Amino acid sequence: MNPKATMDKPKSKISASRKLSLKMMLLARAIEELDKEKVDRADEKERYLGEKLVPLQLSGLSMKELQTLCEQLHTKMTVVDEERYDCEEKVTKHYKDIRELKLKVQDLGGKFKKPALRKVRVSADEMMRALLGSKHKGSMDLRGNLKSVKKEDVKQDKVLTSEVGDWRKNVEAMSGMEGRKKMFDAAGGQ
Repeated sequence: MNPKATMDKPKSKISASRKLSLKMMLLARAIEELDKEKVDRADEKERYLGEKLVPLQLSGLSMKELQTLCEQLHTKMTVVDEERYDCEEKVTKHYKDIRELKLKVQDLGGKFKKPALRKVRVSADEMMRALLGSKHKGSMDLRGNLKSVKKEDVKQDKVLTSEVGDWRKNVEAMSGMEGRKKMFDAAGGQ
């Protein structure tokens, strides 16, 4: 008997209609909370603006007083605009930092696994066609460009190595100026 077959998902003790009614109640409650939050924000905004924005009384002011009032309002606007800009820059910096930290967390978590690479056999001609497209003409015969080795050169190398013999004897014989002279004479540079 399979133990997994006996351990099926336990049936819910709440009926489907009861679940649906609970979901509906939760959604209604969430909507009420959102509406309440919007009203609270609007009230807070009105209170803040009431404190910061004093109603202007322009009647009965002379031209000079109006000019000074305009200058004061202009300076307040520049201060507020600078604060707004600073806040926006802070927010964008924080978003960048959050994005970088998320990437670091993902890297440390190891979510990204490198896929197994497949071996692909591509000839030189196919590779050049892929890189250059229609500009590639002719074929590249890499083996044809290699130097051919002559068998006579191999035989001469064997003769030279057999003449050398034991290297320890050669070192003693060729040491000093006399040894260099022998090497020079043997090379044919008389």
